[in-house]
Amino acid sequence: MSLHEECGVFGVYSDKRMDVAGLSYYGLYALQHRGQESCGIVVNDDRVFYSHKDLGLVSEVFSPEILAKLPEGRMAVSHVRYGTTGANNRSNCQPIEVNHRKGRMAVAHNGNLSNAAELREALELKGAIFHTTSDTEIIAYIITEERLSSSSIEEAIEKAMNSLEGAYSLIIMSPQKLICVRDPHGFRPLCYGRTEDGTYVAASESCALTAVGAEFIRDIEPGEMLVFGNGELRSIKTHMNKQEKKFCVFEYIYFARPDSKIDGVSVHASRVHAGEILAEEYPVDADIVVGAPDSGLDAALGFSRKSGIPFGLGFIKNKYVGRTFISPTKGGRMDGVRIKLAALEESVKGRRVVLVDDSIVRGTTMERVVRLLKEAGATEVHVRISSPPFLHPCYYGTDVDSEENLVAANHKIPEICEMIGADSLGYFPESRLNELAGGQGFCSACFNGRYPTKVPLQGKNLFEN
Repeated sequence: MSLHEECGVFGVYSDKRMDVAGLSYYGLYALQHRGQESCGIVVNDDRVFYSHKDLGLVSEVFSPEILAKLPEGRMAVSHVRYGTTGANNRSNCQPIEVNHRKGRMAVAHNGNLSNAAELREALELKGAIFHTTSDTEIIAYIITEERLSSSSIEEAIEKAMNSLEGAYSLIIMSPQKLICVRDPHGFRPLCYGRTEDGTYVAASESCALTAVGAEFIRDIEPGEMLVFGNGELRSIKTHMNKQEKKFCVFEYIYFARPDSKIDGVSVHASRVHAGEILAEEYPVDADIVVGAPDSGLDAALGFSRKSGIPFGLGFIKNKYVGRTFISPTKGGRMDGVRIKLAALEESVKGRRVVLVDDSIVRGTTMERVVRLLKEAGATEVHVRISSPPFLHPCYYGTDVDSEENLVAANHKIPEICEMIGADSLGYFPESRLNELAGGQGFCSACFNGRYPTKVPLQGKNLFEN
């Protein structure tokens, strides 16, 4: 619990003018789980860009009145954001728009550049003036710089990719084209599909395609660039197969929506299988299996099926409390977990409970959740986590903190078990992560410290998307 993905991206390309803003609105709604701090839509109407961006949820930022002000067009790019560092202010809202000598450009980015600090310093030394703390602005600068000496926007992006390291799934809109790009490691997901009327739609997850009535065509390959323009679709593969695939395995464990399918793997099926593996590796005598809403429910179902222990509803979640509710004072009696969750006494009283969740970061939230169950009458609480212990920070777009704040980096598992008040504790075995990713290459650096790229300067990424 308490982890965040940084962003979700969505793009629309049509051969005719249509309500691309409305389509983008529903696409962003389906991607809201990937970012709740801010959102934005940029519409391209006959090469003129119209945009609206602000802090807040999609439903808060885009009222019917605001959507009505965005014109019809042939293209749009949009974004939902959650930032891990830096200021949460309107200047960091995406898509980022750029006016340059050869036209306009709007960029939406999911991921994090691991060489952001070096790139930004080099650009500043050449006179670049930054208006955000976002590494998306760095990407926009580099593409713009390359565009001045390139014959097309796709050629400029192709050249820019030589300078970018780390995670980036991009949707870029120029006056005439919509371009989708996935970094050569394929850290973050990106896919596309088509509606019945022939409109192309690209998104971070397939659930967003379904939400707008588009049929999933395929995932964009690591290192691939798709160009929608002049009534045709082209694939540019210059950067494909140059790096080993390192898809973020935590997309399957937690980030992606269960109804999405990423790189051919069902997210729901992957999580159910994680629960089955936990039941094999850490069996326990218990009366009921419950999942921490909402992230632990699929794995809890798998644990129940494999163990034969009944699956039950252990918590009631307040659906009207988001990330941004007013936090209680440090010395106050109320705490955030109690505001968001209530244990269901009828399910757990007098019973031995298996509690399944996706992760333990600092340990404080899990301690409160275990306490809720025991206060509701659970006689035992056995915690099972569907990821390995977090031991290292992430530099590729996941809000995994520095090592001094990760409980597993500073305490052994029996110590963590005692700290959270559980009767037993079992983590998903790192050796079996490949089963969750469908046997394809994946990144698990936050669990083992084996980073696919060089670690950012000073061991810390100074910028965010």
